[in-house]
Amino acid sequence: MIVIVKDNASQDQLGHFVKWIENRGFKTNVSKGEHETIVGIIGDTTQIDPFLLESVDIVDEVRRVSEPFKKANRKFHPQDTVVDCGHGVSIGGGNFQVIAGPCSIEGPGFMDIARTVKKAGATMLRGGAFKPRTSPYSFQGMGAKGLDILMEASAELNMPAVTEVMDPRDVQLFLDKGVNVMQIGARNAQNFSLLKEVGKTKVPVLLKRGLSGTVDELLMAAEYIMSEGNPNVILCERGIRTFETRTRNTFDVNAIPVVHHLSHLPIIGDPSHATGYTRYVRPAAYAATAAGADGLEIEVHDCPSKALSDGAQALTPAQFTDAMKRIRLIREAVTADLDGQEA
Repeated sequence: MIVIVKDNASQDQLGHFVKWIENRGFKTNVSKGEHETIVGIIGDTTQIDPFLLESVDIVDEVRRVSEPFKKANRKFHPQDTVVDCGHGVSIGGGNFQVIAGPCSIEGPGFMDIARTVKKAGATMLRGGAFKPRTSPYSFQGMGAKGLDILMEASAELNMPAVTEVMDPRDVQLFLDKGVNVMQIGARNAQNFSLLKEVGKTKVPVLLKRGLSGTVDELLMAAEYIMSEGNPNVILCERGIRTFETRTRNTFDVNAIPVVHHLSHLPIIGDPSHATGYTRYVRPAAYAATAAGADGLEIEVHDCPSKALSDGAQALTPAQFTDAMKRIRLIREAVTADLDGQEA
């Protein structure tokens, strides 16, 4: 249920109203927009008489919300959320960022790749220290040592570091290392213990869509994080499993505008995991950009044929540099002010 508050309501009146709701056992989410203030009421709102709420002086309108996700719902928070990722970099609300780097941190050579992607225009640095792999015999990442290498590069290049956390027991390690954005991979998209644990922090979380997850399931996973107190969630469309076998996954580009319609949270595209093949990564990246994504996450490796994980989907530095030039042009087109009206 959402309550739209009158424009002339004072801060004291709003505070008293929120306290009155919370004293009845409900949680609230207050969103102050440019033109209106909305109070989201979370809980079993069937117990609330909407006519009683409408009788309160400062209340303009009461609406019931049928979707199970509340904090992630645009109806509760009409303004786009902007997530501060550190180092002066934000995602959402018109802020477009590109996260780039190799799938896995493999050693000191990571720094060369990091310098290359920054020069090409990437604004955030990715690299896996803990890697979930289908086979238990595949390279699993360098662990804590990999995090050290990532954070050294982050500090030197003044770029936010993005890396995947797989285990609730490792969250404190990521906090201690100073990781800027904790990524939840597709395999853990419904690992509710992990979602709750990162939700107890204030560190931004990059949440990927599950292997066969629906948009609603993605938003409910975000709700788990936000319900624990962490509002800094970035969603990621990375392709879903379908009957098609010509690509690693099926890139659900329409999920990007759908999420923007349903939620205030920023959403980025991951064309690398979506397609699984270098030849398709750039076209998928362009499509995501044109669809209005708030950013991209792209894998880059200086020698993909020797990469310890996912080399088949990594761009070379030259390919990434070319892609960044075209992505800028697409961004200019989709955000252009035509006839005095913003896109």
